Amino acid sequence: VAVEKSKVETFGLHDIDLSVERGSLVAVVGTVGSGKSSLLSALLGEMEKVTGDVEVSGRVAYVSQQAWIQNAKLKDNIVFGSKYEEDKYSKAIDNCALVADLEILPARDETEIGEKGINLSGGQKQRVSLARAVYSDADIYLLDDPLSAVDSHVGKHIFDKVIGPDGCLNGKTRVLVTHGVTFLPKVDKIVVMKKGVISESGSYKELLAQKGDFAEFLVEHLSG
Repeated sequence: VAVEKSKVETFGLHDIDLSVERGSLVAVVGTVGSGKSSLLSALLGEMEKVTGDVEVSGRVAYVSQQAWIQNAKLKDNIVFGSKYEEDKYSKAIDNCALVADLEILPARDETEIGEKGINLSGGQKQRVSLARAVYSDADIYLLDDPLSAVDSHVGKHIFDKVIGPDGCLNGKTRVLVTHGVTFLPKVDKIVVMKKGVISESGSYKELLAQKGDFAEFLVEHLSG
């Protein structure tokens, strides 16, 4: 029996011209399927490069949309093989809003989590992944919508304490994929993705004034 191969349309990024200033906070926004996560994948070297150059200077920490958890103690998931430093660890737990969660776990941060242990909620897993990245003390943070799995109150806490201009990652280079429009006025630069290209980039005020794709995205999001 002859089987005709179906034509699979592959997604790609095109004409990407992006520079991120060291120590700045850049938000990446756009509709579903616009290429936001692909942009982070390209920075990680996980997309096949057809042409051009990708330069990343420094150690990278990545928080994916689907939180990754080891079958291990919660503490081990955060320290992740690094040297344990109590003060640094406590700050990561507090900043990532995990203090209340530890209090209800049977053995606090010594509790086994993952498939063979206690099951965590999506929001808890995301915060553990974020705490792992914070503890790693990297130079560059690629954050793929880490606030999507938490409620608005916790999201504000994490933005204020970790990601935002006054957070513990202040001074680190941060690229944040987000749908949280309330945080956008506080970032240094916004990159708008559309169909695999960067359609606009600039500050919140600049992009609003242009009345282009960003303004359209904002209206759609707020009305939704």
